[in-house]
Amino acid sequence: MITDIVEAIQDKKGRDITILDMSNVDGAPTGQFIICTGKSTTQVSSIADNVREEVQKRTGEKPINYDGYRNSQWIVIDYGDTMVHIFLPETRDFYRLEDLWHDAEKIKVPDLD
Repeated sequence: MITDIVEAIQDKKGRDITILDMSNVDGAPTGQFIICTGKSTTQVSSIADNVREEVQKRTGEKPINYDGYRNSQWIVIDYGDTMVHIFLPETRDFYRLEDLWHDAEKIKVPDLD
């Protein structure tokens, strides 16, 4: 499913994709976070929609929950063992999830362009 999520993000030009492997982190809320950035609230919503649509199409899985569409500065999609976080740049800089979970293994996915 991680590959499907990353490809869905890339399809909508999501940037700065980071996968945090939380499987060895005590007290982690999930197995992995996939974090990315969109340039505008419209793009953040578009990325989130595409992730939900493509994951369901490719794997049959629907998210357990999702939130953040109201202002689209930070949308989170919960697939149980994987949580997808789609941020505006300034919101991502403010919350700094990569630093909060600094003991997780970080995998940076290169931008396509």
